[in-house]
Amino acid sequence: MKDNIFREYDIRGKVPSEINEEVAYKIGLGYGSYLQEFLNQKACVISHDNRLSSNSLHDSLLKGLLETGINVIDYGLTTTPMHYYARYVNNLFGIMITASHNPSDENGFKFSFDKYTNARGSMVKDLKNYIDNGVFLQGVGKVEYKDIKNAYIDYVITHLKLGKKKIKVVIDPANGATTCIVKDIFSKLNLDVTYINDISDGNFPNHHPDPSIEANLQMLKDKVKEVKADIGISFDGDGDRLGIVSEKGEMVAIEDYAVIILRNIIDKVDNKKFLYDAKCSDNFKDEILRLGGIPVICRTGTSYTQEKVLRENIPFGIQCVGHISFNDRLVSCESAIYSALRIIEVLSRTDKTLSELIATVPKYFNTPEIKYPSTDDKKLEVIKNIKKYCDEKGFKYLEIDGLKVTFKDSWAYVRASNTGPNITLRCESKNKDELDDLVKLFETLINIYNAK
Repeated sequence: MKDNIFREYDIRGKVPSEINEEVAYKIGLGYGSYLQEFLNQKACVISHDNRLSSNSLHDSLLKGLLETGINVIDYGLTTTPMHYYARYVNNLFGIMITASHNPSDENGFKFSFDKYTNARGSMVKDLKNYIDNGVFLQGVGKVEYKDIKNAYIDYVITHLKLGKKKIKVVIDPANGATTCIVKDIFSKLNLDVTYINDISDGNFPNHHPDPSIEANLQMLKDKVKEVKADIGISFDGDGDRLGIVSEKGEMVAIEDYAVIILRNIIDKVDNKKFLYDAKCSDNFKDEILRLGGIPVICRTGTSYTQEKVLRENIPFGIQCVGHISFNDRLVSCESAIYSALRIIEVLSRTDKTLSELIATVPKYFNTPEIKYPSTDDKKLEVIKNIKKYCDEKGFKYLEIDGLKVTFKDSWAYVRASNTGPNITLRCESKNKDELDDLVKLFETLINIYNAK
């Protein structure tokens, strides 16, 4: 197995050159043995998304697991949030086969070693070292095939409080794993729903999902305006990340979404902590402070944000790329479908449009997350050199999975991607000209050090 597939919070790589049936089999041997030997586990949960490669990887993973003597509860095709829920209800650890939002020619494995969320950091390295050692347990495990769908639907719907106003929604599942359940959930609610990019005929192996939210965004915008919908929602390939479009066909920033949600829940929760990742706009942090809450910054990555939400019982948290944790009514399982329904719930209880709600949110000037191609060997060295430059200039910064360099009314966040050979940059300022200067500075630094 190639070392580079073991990343900061999962195993991920190209199919079949890096991720293939042999790799899946070894991961099964290693994971099943590790759970029994070090964590005293007798069983685990597995499931997979609807990528073309997922079925064969699933079969090989299952074979490896069973040969270690561990028992397996196999839920087959699920979204990643459904998988998290299956872990929760069974009180077991498990593996989800998915590469999340990465390109469709990739695949991977999200796995857990504790009750909070996926393995992260040293946990991933521990499994890699264990597999590299090549000494596995031998036994004959048993597999039980189960379906989590109905229980999950009930779980989601039970924790909703829709108002009387019937909301018109356009949903784009992007041909991904949410197609296995999204209609089952939305059909039980008093909503007017239009679907695009939907392969809900069940013949998933014959379809090639586009795992990214961004790929079909214009189609979603156009459909929202065409049918005069109140909101448009797009899901990524494994259903743990969403994009939102207003009734005007305009993209809604996750931080703006978060401010609207915050205003609706802060008086209803005892714990006034609210989480955001280091890439988020300050408008969410500033609104938390304005309303008397406690902002909690966290490094990027669902394995870290969800762990912190669950460990500290934080009622609500976000990542700016569209991962959202609701932990106020149900145990957080990072469900993009549930996150969509919570903003629909808000709209169903007000006479304001989504655009009108967003208009009340403070606006700062910021960039999207900009990616610069690098290599896995070089990207960390680039960050070290930028840190040295900031030290020489006397810049203030926060070391949190990279550098968040802060100025009076602006910041620049530069980091090495944990899911690919890239360096990413996001900048924000309350002044447009200052933002442009900030981007130029850090883009120049990235290019200089990346070229060495």
